[in-house]
Amino acid sequence: MPIKKIIAFGSAKGGVGKSSITASIALCLSRTKSVGVLDADIYGPNQNILLEINEKPIFDDNKKIQPIKKNNIEVISMGSILDQDKAAAWRGPMLSGAIKQLINSTEWGDLDYLLIDMPPGTGDAYLTVFNEIKVNHFILVTSPNILAMSDAKKTISLLERLDINILGYISNNIFDSEEILSNKFFIEKNIKNLGNFNFDKNIYNFDINYESQDAIDITAVIESNV
Repeated sequence: MPIKKIIAFGSAKGGVGKSSITASIALCLSRTKSVGVLDADIYGPNQNILLEINEKPIFDDNKKIQPIKKNNIEVISMGSILDQDKAAAWRGPMLSGAIKQLINSTEWGDLDYLLIDMPPGTGDAYLTVFNEIKVNHFILVTSPNILAMSDAKKTISLLERLDINILGYISNNIFDSEEILSNKFFIEKNIKNLGNFNFDKNIYNFDINYESQDAIDITAVIESNV
């Protein structure tokens, strides 16, 4: 794949706004860079919804998948391939097979950045993605919540075991909480804070035409560190 940098966004905890942040960063990057988004969440794909993609991707004669282009972003999501209202009730091997197909059969263009929206958890999907593709950096998404912090530690443990570079973490105040959690654990692990998303209803109820200042600032930090 002619891709310069591959960055995965993830968290073991679901509901921390990981998909919205991935889409927000992709929109910011796409103003000056060529960008692709791979939605690796097979059971709960969201990028097709966030980026308002209604058409299905085209499979060419060589069974390659042509990503859908939206707002100058190349996007592939299982949500655009399956019927949107149907669940993918697949066991582990089928899940891994679907992820492998998305990774190996998508005909990406020349990209400066491919962003991977990882599913919650630390199971088969993570192992498959990291076995099939060389991820340059991982960005952890968390929220000011005890449970999110606990699950972030599990994600970090897995990434360390797989020797995946952690670029840093983003704290997302998705529920407009006044709670402030200690960042002592991240400091001890030498994991830098790339920035914080304050609660923003235009991100919470995603607006594809909205430019978040938090997203702009964090995108600049990411670009300066990759």
